[in-house]
Amino acid sequence: MVLHSISLPPGEYGGDAVQRLFTNQLDWDEHPYYKSIEGLQVSSHFFVQRTGELWQFVSCDDRAWHAGVSSYRGRTNCNDDSIGIELEGLEGQTFAGPQYETLASLGAALLQRYPIRHVAGHEDVAPGRKFDPGAGFDWARLQRELGCQPGCLPPHARRPNPL
Repeated sequence: MVLHSISLPPGEYGGDAVQRLFTNQLDWDEHPYYKSIEGLQVSSHFFVQRTGELWQFVSCDDRAWHAGVSSYRGRTNCNDDSIGIELEGLEGQTFAGPQYETLASLGAALLQRYPIRHVAGHEDVAPGRKFDPGAGFDWARLQRELGCQPGCLPPHARRPNPL
């Protein structure tokens, strides 16, 4: 699993712009920021809003385009064998309790169904290019709620959350 953060426009929550982006329905002229991402071809398996509401865009049995140029634990092209989960938020900022609850439920279901051995952030699979979900993500909470071993998380996730 690869965890991401996204909000459109950046820092604005609760709208449907992310859903429209992932379904190729975003009006690039609707907001000045959208011009900077115009033509972006991206998809994710899941999106978790701050309220905890869960959206699925791509079957977990199909490839989504969420990681971009990526490498993790000696494997390249993380899109080929990972499930992308977007969390409504901004890199480095904290996430909402309902998001963690949904993520824990979703993660548990995915772990039962798929041979997932690692959970990483976009920052881990595309270091230097991506920085999400960032320092505000509570990896220790996710580890507790999923009941996974520390080795399933990226090395930085084993340190205390600075926020």
